[in-house]
Amino acid sequence: MGRFDERWVDEEAGPIVRSYAMVRGRTQPRGITLDLVSLLCATGREPPPDRRLSREETHLLALCWQPAAVADLASDLDLPLGVVKVLAGELCHLNLLEVRKPGRRMVQADQALLQRVLEDLKAL
Repeated sequence: MGRFDERWVDEEAGPIVRSYAMVRGRTQPRGITLDLVSLLCATGREPPPDRRLSREETHLLALCWQPAAVADLASDLDLPLGVVKVLAGELCHLNLLEVRKPGRRMVQADQALLQRVLEDLKAL
């Protein structure tokens, strides 16, 4: 089989969609910086009437009814992190998702947890 005889369809999985096709070739989210632990939450707004959401965007939006970290969303969607960041950035631009900052109490709890983990690692 030559290079051009390559199969683009897997009988069990269906057609293969390349990552860059899902994000229309973009590599960075539009106007927003997201990291692995950015918490995303759906706003409950409807998409603009002239904008149809992709299947991946719809699934991402559904997962964000409860605040979820970008890394968890990438895992749940089984998509590369960069793709999820671009899709989430687009949904934020459309005001369908918002980035939630952790509260001060949450940050303090995380610091205490990290301190305990560090102490336990040192004890090993």
